[in-house]
Amino acid sequence: MATTFYKYQGTGNDFVIIDNRSLHFDKNDTNRIKSICDRRFGVGADGLILLENHPDYDFKMVYYNSDGNESTMCGNGGRCLVAFAKFLGIIESETVFEAVDGPHRARINKGIVELQMLDVEEIDNSSDHSFLNTGSPHVVVQHKNLDEMDILNEARKIRYSERFKEKGTNVNFVKKISDDTFAVRTYERGVEDETLSCGTGVTAVGIAMNYLKMFDGNEVYIQTPGGNLMIRFNNHGEKYTNVWLIGPAKQVFKGEL
Repeated sequence: MATTFYKYQGTGNDFVIIDNRSLHFDKNDTNRIKSICDRRFGVGADGLILLENHPDYDFKMVYYNSDGNESTMCGNGGRCLVAFAKFLGIIESETVFEAVDGPHRARINKGIVELQMLDVEEIDNSSDHSFLNTGSPHVVVQHKNLDEMDILNEARKIRYSERFKEKGTNVNFVKKISDDTFAVRTYERGVEDETLSCGTGVTAVGIAMNYLKMFDGNEVYIQTPGGNLMIRFNNHGEKYTNVWLIGPAKQVFKGEL
C-alpha cells in the first residue's frame, strides 16, 4: 500500500512528514527511514517526522534523523509539524503536543510558527565554547570567519572528541552581526553534515550569547544559511524560561512512497 508523505521546510531545514495516526508506518524499519531521507536515492530530507495521536494532547511528534535513528527534539521539525497539523485540520491557531522531551505549546499565524522550547537551567561555559541542552545537546563556538571556515572539519573535531564521543553533540559556530543579530552555521549529529538551519541550535546560540552578555534584552535575531529566526525568552540569572523559537514553516510538496 502506498504511503502519502509531505515535504516541509523551516528556514531550509527540511523534513518528510507522514500522518501516522493509523500507525501504518513501520517505525522500526531504520533502513527505510534512512533511504527515504537520502538526497540521491530517496525523497531527501534532514529528518523524517511522524504525526501520531496522543491521549492527552492534540498530537504526538516522533522524530528521526536522516541516519534512520529516532532522535532528540528538533525545533524546526516541531514548527513544521505544527504547520502540518493545521493543514490536516487537527488544530486552528494554538496547540499543545508531545515530543520526545515532553509537551510543547505552539502558535501559528500566516505561516509563522512560534514554538515553546525547554527551559534551560544549566550552561557549561569554558574559555572557547558553551555547552547546553535545548531539547538536544549543543556546543556553541564563536568564530570570526563563518563564510570561509571548513565547518565539517572543525565541527567533527568537537562532535567526535573524547568528551562527546558517547552521545555526540551538535556544533554551532556563531558571529555577531549587530547589537541583537547573530549569524550561525550548524553541524548536526545524526545528519553528520551542515544543515541550512537548526531550531534547537539557534535557540542554544541565542541563550549562550545572552549568558555571555553579548546582547541585552530578551529577544535575539538569528541569521542561518536557510533564513532568519527569532528567539524570545525570560532570563532569571543562569536559568532561562518561557523560551520561544519563532519563524516560517512551509509545505513544499506532496508525494507517495
